[in-house]
Amino acid sequence: MKPVHRSFCPPHSRLSRRQFLIFGWIPFLRPRHISLNGAHFRILRNGHSKRRYLVIHGDEETARAVLTRFIDTHDGIAYIIQSHTRNVPIEGGEIDPNRMFSRVGAGASLKSLNPAWTPQQLDAALALLDRGRPHLVKALFPPRGGLLVALHNNSEQYSVADEQPISDAVSLREPSNPHAFFLCTDPSDFRTLATSPYNVVLQQKIQQTDDGSLSRLAAGSGVRYVNLEVRMGSSERQTEMLRWLDRNLP
Repeated sequence: MKPVHRSFCPPHSRLSRRQFLIFGWIPFLRPRHISLNGAHFRILRNGHSKRRYLVIHGDEETARAVLTRFIDTHDGIAYIIQSHTRNVPIEGGEIDPNRMFSRVGAGASLKSLNPAWTPQQLDAALALLDRGRPHLVKALFPPRGGLLVALHNNSEQYSVADEQPISDAVSLREPSNPHAFFLCTDPSDFRTLATSPYNVVLQQKIQQTDDGSLSRLAAGSGVRYVNLEVRMGSSERQTEMLRWLDRNLP
């Protein structure tokens, strides 16, 4: 009987192989997309960070381009909606994706955008959102102590002046440019952002009207959230403000 020759593999080599098998494929197993009904988000990851970034309106192309470039060189996880329209489809109708983070807000958006819907159609869409919402919120919200930054673009119809009456604190360092501003939910973040050369509002208290927005849910959940608004097309300004935030907020 011939002896069996077994190749010897040093312990450190076996460990390295085992580590590769266990950990090496994990990045390929992580999801690259996440959805809530018709709202489909592409997930971009870089490094390890408690920061989460979001573009939620598909027609805000400036924000999409800015965040896509930014996440290439900065740690964090970015969620970028894949549609190129402001509203997304649901059950044959449509909804504003930034109004689907509460049942009340989603109901108001659905009624406004789908006036011909029956009560049964409305209830069916709300039930779908209720089932899928927790999964999306869990992904978007950062770990404890982390930060969620949402990038938005606006037009002539919206500016920091619309947010001032419902804000807990306001810092207008650039009143001549009301379309560029930060909206945050954490007082400590507000104090830091107020030292910047930009406009900032704090909305920590929950407003009476539940509009279903992510900022309102973040405020009610004690999550650090910053909304970075600039006029559509102002990519240099949005990049500048995003980099200031990244350097100065913990």
